[in-house]
Amino acid sequence: MIQKTETKIGDLDCVLVKSEACQTPTSAVIFCHGFGAPGTDLVSLADVMIEMGTAQQNAVYVFPAAPIELDPLFDSRAWWMIDIEKIQNLMMNGKTREMQDESPDLLPQRRTDLTYVIDHCRHEYSLPASKIVVGGFSQGSMLATDVALHYPEALGGLIVWSGALINSDQWTLQAERQSPLKITQSHGTIDPILPIDGARDLKDMLESHHHQIEYIEFHGPHSIPMNAVKLAGQLIGNVVND
Repeated sequence: MIQKTETKIGDLDCVLVKSEACQTPTSAVIFCHGFGAPGTDLVSLADVMIEMGTAQQNAVYVFPAAPIELDPLFDSRAWWMIDIEKIQNLMMNGKTREMQDESPDLLPQRRTDLTYVIDHCRHEYSLPASKIVVGGFSQGSMLATDVALHYPEALGGLIVWSGALINSDQWTLQAERQSPLKITQSHGTIDPILPIDGARDLKDMLESHHHQIEYIEFHGPHSIPMNAVKLAGQLIGNVVND
């Protein structure tokens, strides 16, 4: 059986998922949804992870909802606002790499919010940083990347589904300072929302600063294929067992 609980951690509404057999979690996995999605968008992935094996069953899965409400009818949310028209113009003109210099005004506040969730999990379950995994999809993966690079200790893992390089100068500086991170990353080669170049540049930047990346490209759009989910599950299993 799987237990799902709604709670508030700091300023963020969260869903917590764990196996009923897991009395004391030995790891915490925090997933952030993408722009325009409901706060519960990725919750079903916990079921998939838990079914992967005993190690994955020993983790608690935390799904925070972004605080910006775009459409209350559909629970459409965002971590920060984006200029969709500007992005479309950059894509039409083949200048998507200009997006890498973007540093959203709300990014520092969202970093604080997610860091609080990490620290809460560490305190609640007596976990070291090495037992925390952060990740997400699209905008949520960008937030997870930002937090992992800025966290004062190396986290156990980072999962990047359809993410991209932003805040380039600061991320590059933090990637150099941060201890080696274990990362899984995936991206579709025909992604019409975040072109593949941003993912490849993120991978290259992180690898150039000693971080360990297992990277998947797939022929598909802005999505999470099952092989990327399985790769993330393997990372989680390794973090639990280390």
